[in-house]
Amino acid sequence: MASSFSTPVELGLTIPLQRHLGIKPLPYGEEPDRPFCWDLHVILLRGWSSLLAVHCHSRYAFVLYGLSCLDWERLPDVFREGLERSLSAAGFPAEAAELLCGNHQPLFTRTHGRREVAFLNRAWDDVMAAELALDENTQSQPLLDRIVNAKPSRCAGFDGLGMAVERLSAVLRELS
Repeated sequence: MASSFSTPVELGLTIPLQRHLGIKPLPYGEEPDRPFCWDLHVILLRGWSSLLAVHCHSRYAFVLYGLSCLDWERLPDVFREGLERSLSAAGFPAEAAELLCGNHQPLFTRTHGRREVAFLNRAWDDVMAAELALDENTQSQPLLDRIVNAKPSRCAGFDGLGMAVERLSAVLRELS
């Protein structure tokens, strides 16, 4: 597996997110190194545009609730900050985000494939089913993330059913 320090993270933006950001269609990325790929989508939660980020390899997901226009304009930084907060709340070590993202500026691409988008859509369904856990007082959603990532699911990087949080732990062990 490639080192996170030599592989920039790819943020695959869904078409609705590209429209939300007002950007032209993005190119496809290189042959994806899935442990360094995330697909991002804009979702509406209680009337507020929110970010759903899904790790393409493990289907680990996190939500950032109610992003402002300024947040959307600095999406790479907001993604990284949200990832760090989500991983910390899930009990991962501080260096986990560094292993997954390296020290490069993320690259915006199209989403990473039909399977990956199907798993993103399932994560979105899981978020909506657990919406009662949403805390409207904070952007980060540790309880909602925990519920979604503990639910048995399928993903592109592993066979069979499993919990995203456990699969992400396995990815981080491989990267370290």
